Amino acid sequence: MKFVQTLLAASLAMAMGAQAQAAVSTQEATKLGSSLTLVGAEKAASADGSIPAYAGGLTTAPANFKAGDSMRPDPFSSEKPLLVIDGKNVDQYKGMLTATTAELAKRFPTFRVDVYPTHRTVALPQNVLDNGVKNATGAKSLEGGLAIDNVLPGVPFPIPQSGSEAMWNFLLRYQGVNINSKYDSWNVDSAGVASLATTGQAFINYPIYENMAQPVKSADVYYQMKLYYTGPARRAGESIMLKDAANPLEQPRRAWQYLPGQRRVKLAPSLAYDTPNPGTAGAGTFDDVFVFNGALDRYDWKLVGKQEMIVPYNTYKLTYAQDPKSLTTANHLAPDFVRWEKHRVWVVEGNLKAGARHVYQKRRFYLDEDSWAALASDQYDARGQLYRGSFAFLSQSYDKQVPDSTPFMIYDLVGGSYNINGVVGPYGGIRYIDSLSKAQWSPESLAGAGIR
Repeated sequence: MKFVQTLLAASLAMAMGAQAQAAVSTQEATKLGSSLTLVGAEKAASADGSIPAYAGGLTTAPANFKAGDSMRPDPFSSEKPLLVIDGKNVDQYKGMLTATTAELAKRFPTFRVDVYPTHRTVALPQNVLDNGVKNATGAKSLEGGLAIDNVLPGVPFPIPQSGSEAMWNFLLRYQGVNINSKYDSWNVDSAGVASLATTGQAFINYPIYENMAQPVKSADVYYQMKLYYTGPARRAGESIMLKDAANPLEQPRRAWQYLPGQRRVKLAPSLAYDTPNPGTAGAGTFDDVFVFNGALDRYDWKLVGKQEMIVPYNTYKLTYAQDPKSLTTANHLAPDFVRWEKHRVWVVEGNLKAGARHVYQKRRFYLDEDSWAALASDQYDARGQLYRGSFAFLSQSYDKQVPDSTPFMIYDLVGGSYNINGVVGPYGGIRYIDSLSKAQWSPESLAGAGIR
């Protein structure tokens, strides 16, 4: 009897493994390009027409854009809100708002959601789109969805079958190949006092997009980032580097840190998961960066489904704001700078695995159907209470066919504070650069740039 039970358990494990690796059928994949866009979004407008049909995205710059500039004018600057949501009417729209948005509206009379006409501006390079179609029938998820293999650079799972597949779509989404920005990170405490957490130079590289014909293997690095902190004075000279691979169970995140006082580069394996992020002065965790980053292995992931929601979108005014202090008010970002639109999002829920450790017991993510960017999230503590909430601010770099969500923020609903990170407007906006050399992506490169 024991032998039979063992055999059945082994068969079940094999079946589950096969299911995790299975791609959608060829017939299912024919929806891409017909009823679905090539990244898996619904082509059609919403039933009431408030979300328009997808028409290829925004590929023409406004007349006041200077060719080659990294500051991108708002193409919708003349538009007025269709609707304003605040504490007085928030309950009417509760099903279309994240839990964090609804909570802020109820807590603070000064908080409001200005809802503008919806524009589906996301446009991607054709080779990225084409690879996504091939991935629909060829990409593999491994380790119960925690790793991937045989993925061409593009959307891995344009017709996702699980929460982990949707999260991989977010992690591998196209954001350009090499991004360089100088930025600020600001904290606002419960008294409304804004203070500079860090100023830094960020270099981000997606090596998988450097060869569009090469499938991503499980050991390949898909994301690497290095930061040089230049301010405030107490942080100047520090630097860090992170590298994430397609199978984080076989190759966990590699991280290094340079501290001027020690004058050496050291391994820093703790720069992951729920370690407080020094770049936000501890206001968020390392895996709160860009709403989420890093390995999926501490959570069980559930694909809740697709939903029409009001989320930050086409936030050019915020992304390219040149006075960072104008963005921050007591309790919340200045509402005049945040543009909200109605879009369809994939809702994905992560619940902490039994025996795993993290400050968040549950996380709910809202992924844009057109770009796969995480536009928002709600984080819950061990008591099941809403603890923190994040937002990312998406704008299309219309001159580059790149959707960007560099600025992001997190509200601490327990402590009453918040952080906004990736404030690039004062320093010239979002720049797309040539590839750095292999030597510049070595840990040793941190020391040379990290000396005051």
